[in-house]
Amino acid sequence: MTNYQLFYSPDYYADIGDDHVFPIKKFELARDILINENTLSPWEVFSPELADRKDLQLVHSIDYISRLIKGDLSPAEIRVLGLPWSESLVRRTFLAVSGTINASRAALKNAVSSNLAGGTHHAFPDRGEGFCVLNDVAIAIRVLQRESLAKRFLIIDCDVHQGNGTAYIFKDDDDVFTFSMHGAKNYPLRKEASNLDIELGDGTRDGEFLDVLDQALDRIIQHHPDVIYYLGGADPFERDQLGRLELTKAGLRKRDELVLNLARAEGIPIVTVMSGGYAKDIRDTVDIHCNTIRSVKKIFYSQEKFAAAKSV
Repeated sequence: MTNYQLFYSPDYYADIGDDHVFPIKKFELARDILINENTLSPWEVFSPELADRKDLQLVHSIDYISRLIKGDLSPAEIRVLGLPWSESLVRRTFLAVSGTINASRAALKNAVSSNLAGGTHHAFPDRGEGFCVLNDVAIAIRVLQRESLAKRFLIIDCDVHQGNGTAYIFKDDDDVFTFSMHGAKNYPLRKEASNLDIELGDGTRDGEFLDVLDQALDRIIQHHPDVIYYLGGADPFERDQLGRLELTKAGLRKRDELVLNLARAEGIPIVTVMSGGYAKDIRDTVDIHCNTIRSVKKIFYSQEKFAAAKSV
């Protein structure tokens, strides 16, 4: 038995329509695969409660939160968000935020933890954008700051789309280093300034991506964070509908391992969240997200299992 905690709820699902490009079923599919293949044990999966509005207000405006809950967002706001409003959408959003908050606390105790959702980095204080309703990582960081549980933070955003909302939220906070490695010509059209942005050309492949990331990690770790947040987006995948990069599954898994190995070597707690993924075949997106959790278990727990086996 490990001390690993992964947060997931069946209510991470919301009815957004079967033809929507956002693969809302990926959360449940990933959880089922990880359990069935014994990467996860049932006792490692924890269900979050709904996030407290006071926590949300550390990042988001009272007006936006109130109108979101009531369903009073304007047609223009819904269009920019890209998701149809429903009570189930609000519920899943509150649960996903709570999952990242809970994973943050668990990582501080156990070195690593995961939310099988989250990474909603396009959400701004007063609005949602790009399928992101509330900014879960930003809220989690503000909660840890409020509770004096950590002081310095590093966000490693490897989603193919720039984390514009996150960059905006922390633009004046020297304790939070925002790093985004994304497609230069991809969404959002108007990008915000992260502490470090690396823009990649269309068609970037595994070798170039991994070399650039490896060099960037050496640089950004000099921020000396107390906690790392890793957004392991599945959308740099070569067959992603919204990606425009050419990374393979093997390359994306090496990406995950670079980040996770850094955290373990430096002894810095790390929180993994899912972020985006829009492959033509949902099974590809799910497999990439599962690979992140497989890598967590390999890097943080394989030696533990080896040691236990030797002691028998």
